[in-house]
Amino acid sequence: MSLGEQVAANLPFLRRYARALTGSQATGDAFVRQTLEAALADDEVKTSLEGGRVPLYRAFNKVWSSAYLEVADAEPDSGSHEAAAHDRLKAITPLNRQALLLTTLEDFSIAETGEIMDLDEEQVSALVQEAVHEIDRESSTSVLIIEDEPLISMQLEDLVTSLGHEICGTAATRTQAQEVVADRTPGLVLADIQLADGSSGLDAVDDILAIDSVPVIFITAYPERLLTGDRPEPTYLVTKPFKEATVRTAISQALFFGSSRPLG
Repeated sequence: MSLGEQVAANLPFLRRYARALTGSQATGDAFVRQTLEAALADDEVKTSLEGGRVPLYRAFNKVWSSAYLEVADAEPDSGSHEAAAHDRLKAITPLNRQALLLTTLEDFSIAETGEIMDLDEEQVSALVQEAVHEIDRESSTSVLIIEDEPLISMQLEDLVTSLGHEICGTAATRTQAQEVVADRTPGLVLADIQLADGSSGLDAVDDILAIDSVPVIFITAYPERLLTGDRPEPTYLVTKPFKEATVRTAISQALFFGSSRPLG
């Protein structure tokens, strides 16, 4: 496999990580582009990418650590979830969340994460634990689950409630999602892509976002189809079959950048 083919194979997942880390498709994809540009301009970096995912993420981390990008041509509307993400980016470099995302969403080992972040394993483990403790202290919100497989829906319900959040409704179709939202706008949405009646979770989410700006996590068996960088795409993506720790991390990151709605 050529270097270009290796990078292309891993690029969708680097986009997933970058979007989750920054809370924005535009900003995340911009960091990925700058990483590729840096690799093209530096033969040593380009050669290192032959080593697979770890060197690619390590190159990204160097770009991420050096500066935050301002995406002038994609400045978010005031009050939107993307605007909130931009505001948080200006204030903090979340090293602990970076470590958590790498070990859960991207499924790197502690050792691999240490290589990516240029930290030893003890430091990475401490950062991950710190992030987990932050999740335990997060404020509660109301969650809508859009999922047509009953067992998965129940698993997500149990997971969400174990984190202290409230289920404001579940839906297996776009129409059912509309009915839930007509009664109450959720503070967070977990959505499958393909729904029971052939409707789309993407369309169901568009209906919700037309009413209010809400953080959304998509759960899909084919994440690479929504990680091309060629069009407006989701910020948060979890791959089926998922691990509970991955969903927990995605929920935490979405609420970190979003304005969670308190219960009551």
